[in-house]
Amino acid sequence: MSGKTVLAFALACALTGAGAAPYIPASGAQVLERLPGGTSPAKRDLQRLRGALDARPGDLALATMLAQRYIEQSRRDGDPRYLGYAQAALAPWWAQPRPPEQVLVLRATLRQSTHQFGAALSDLDQVLARDSGNSQAWLTRATVQLITGDFAGARASCMRLYSRAPELVVQACLSSVGSVSGQAGASYERLLQTYAARADSPPAIRVWVATLLGEMAARLGRGEAAETHFRAALALDANDSYLLGAWADFLLDAGRAREVAVLLKDKTAADALLLRYAIAAKTAGMPDAPRASAELAARFDAAMQRRDSVHQREQARFELALRGDPAAAVRLAKLNWAVQKEPADLRILAQAAAASKDAEAGALVRAWLARSRIEDATIATATARLGSKT
Repeated sequence: MSGKTVLAFALACALTGAGAAPYIPASGAQVLERLPGGTSPAKRDLQRLRGALDARPGDLALATMLAQRYIEQSRRDGDPRYLGYAQAALAPWWAQPRPPEQVLVLRATLRQSTHQFGAALSDLDQVLARDSGNSQAWLTRATVQLITGDFAGARASCMRLYSRAPELVVQACLSSVGSVSGQAGASYERLLQTYAARADSPPAIRVWVATLLGEMAARLGRGEAAETHFRAALALDANDSYLLGAWADFLLDAGRAREVAVLLKDKTAADALLLRYAIAAKTAGMPDAPRASAELAARFDAAMQRRDSVHQREQARFELALRGDPAAAVRLAKLNWAVQKEPADLRILAQAAAASKDAEAGALVRAWLARSRIEDATIATATARLGSKT
């Protein structure tokens, strides 16, 4: 399989977690949105593929191609509706006990996006039992294992990518694991070397890896290097939603809130970016801050009415940074931590634990620091405030 195909799934799985749960249409033929004729070429192409699938709903190759493209678009725009569209495209095979392999990988990716991690791993195990060389399945499996804190499993899955995926993708997979499990410096250096050596990699892969390098450098406290990596990624793609969120977090940590507000003021359709914009606006004392915070509150309230619990990390951050409610923040952070264990999850848990004096949350943070040996300068202040006991 090509590096571009592998990358599509790496990006779709997004190592920091997904946004709100997708809306699932009743059928693949249901009209969900009318896109204007002057919209982007990518979205016009999605319209074309959707029309073709409406005419041939049983075309497996077309359905899986469209579903994959929807997943890519969801990650790029930060719009979870595209995940629902992807599931609708796969409707004829979705509920089958033994669907085709390509459907299983896509179903696992979509299940991962809604935190159905066990079901996602079950799908991937079924794929790998049929085809142990399926690189998409191994990469998606590594992603799920990393999100849930199974570092040994994630590392083993990454190793299975050797000779099956591009060198830069393999090293990015391994370095993502090592960077949060006691090998941050060495993992960063190895990925940096591979990134420099593989300058011929497709731009989409380079955006992904430059973003990872920026996050790794930030966790290591290497601010200048982190900024260089983020700017390199932005030069390749200034509209990638995940990249914009990571860059915004870096700027907020650096006390550059006004830059974040300028960066995101026209990009708040995605909840994750609206959250960062609202925090930046409040921090900078901008008059738009109350409106942004109220809009975000309305979105979270709507998600709760749908019983959507996928957004708990972001909501915990909202409660702490914008509403000033440590008790609500730590409750949400603990619920989120029970499901996923990425650096951003640990960070909000530590911040909420320190602000709320919640002993249970503090114990969870200290236990994970000891177990994982994670090195993360971005949470050092919060963990220092925990002390020996909370």
